[in-house]
Amino acid sequence: MVTVRRCFNSADAQLVRSLLEASGLHPDVLHELSSLSLDGYALAAGGILVQVPDDEAAFAETILADPAPTPTEA
Repeated sequence: MVTVRRCFNSADAQLVRSLLEASGLHPDVLHELSSLSLDGYALAAGGILVQVPDDEAAFAETILADPAPTPTEA
């Protein structure tokens, strides 16, 4: 597994996960429950990690670098 994003709140991590899943990838979110249980844990532990399998990492980085346009941009 390769970490493609570190987030410091659950909402950001879940948004990234959702974007990657919608693109057909298989992301996993790590350290989320711990960060919700203990104040400051996300920062102390290096964030909530969004990871994908090794063979999906390059595509995931491409998706995150250039997400789909919003309706006003299209």
